Amino acid sequence: MNDLFELKEGGVCAPKGFRASGVHCGIRKNKTKKDLALIVSEVRAATACVYTTNLVKGAPILVTKENVKDGYAQAVIVNSGNANTCIANGVEIAEGMCSLVEQHTGISAKDVVVASTGVIGQKLSLDPIAGGMQALVGGLGDHSRDAAEAIMTTDTVPKEIACSILIGGKEVTLGAICKGVGMICPNMATMLMFVCTDAAIEPALLQEMLSADVKRSLNMVSVDRDTSTNDTMCVMANGLAGNPIIRKKDGDYKKLAAALHYITTDLCRKIAKDGEGATKLLTCTVRGAVSEKAARTIAKSVINSPLVKTAMFGSDANWGRVLCAIGYAGVPVDVNKIRVSFASDEGEILVCERGAGVDFSEEDAKRILSRDEIVIAVELGDGRYQATAWGCDLTYEYVKINGDYRT
Repeated sequence: MNDLFELKEGGVCAPKGFRASGVHCGIRKNKTKKDLALIVSEVRAATACVYTTNLVKGAPILVTKENVKDGYAQAVIVNSGNANTCIANGVEIAEGMCSLVEQHTGISAKDVVVASTGVIGQKLSLDPIAGGMQALVGGLGDHSRDAAEAIMTTDTVPKEIACSILIGGKEVTLGAICKGVGMICPNMATMLMFVCTDAAIEPALLQEMLSADVKRSLNMVSVDRDTSTNDTMCVMANGLAGNPIIRKKDGDYKKLAAALHYITTDLCRKIAKDGEGATKLLTCTVRGAVSEKAARTIAKSVINSPLVKTAMFGSDANWGRVLCAIGYAGVPVDVNKIRVSFASDEGEILVCERGAGVDFSEEDAKRILSRDEIVIAVELGDGRYQATAWGCDLTYEYVKINGDYRT
């Protein structure tokens, strides 16, 4: 825990002026699972977004881009269970969801961020969403957990966090929810993440802050090397904390950026640990790279490797697979300088020094790698830059989940 931040309860509702709700409206056949979420701010909020880099994009992304091009929004509506992607009338449905928010809350449809997740290419009707709006809006309150549950697909647990920090003599709070445990190698964001804050900041600076942060956080998560068509991350800042508005990259900007990074990296770990079928959270730290980009590329290559992931599932200290992933990452390295070790709360063990194997106890390695959180530490010895990536092991259950996901 960073001494600058204080953890808070309440998720997206922890900052001043935000309410949330989540209900089952009928998109999912399972009536015990929520499938429609809403987050609203008391006032229009400076808003920044990042989206999937996949050329196949869900219609809500197109609508959201248009709605937030002025840098402001006031509400977020999300459905799960059926992705609004590759649907002939997808834009019409996305715009219809925004209009439903306006009809039931008075917030302009043009101030709504809309998102969708679930099976791709299945027909989606606006009818269940319209039918669920009264309950959704009626349930608005301190219900971040309900919203977090309503955006889940194959997630096994809801994901949320909140923290506060002093900026300009005022307590500024950030809260977030997210979902995503499959199709996670976005090079943009997670599947879906929504951050609310009561900080006052100009929209352009908020966008710059978010775009810089995802390079070190959300872009460094991988479950299965697949990029979703629906990835959207949104940050809304409504200014109700009363801090002097952040208009330049000063100390206050850096404090808020640090708090945002704390939020996003915490959720990155939660996403990776809850990866489809996963039993272990894998963290790859790369140090001594010639550039930050090189460090990020190598860390992501190791985390992405199916052979590394399966070795970690089997608690097998097969360090050669780590070197293999480093070698095909596309970054020039001096192999003779590479050092690799594995660590967990059971201890740390050196397995490779100067690009070659060293004697180690297989029994000790097995014990270390049998824990549910593993660190793969790589030292390159080529420079002064470093990066961290998060992933998970690859298990039989992952194949089972995705073998019959649609049916």
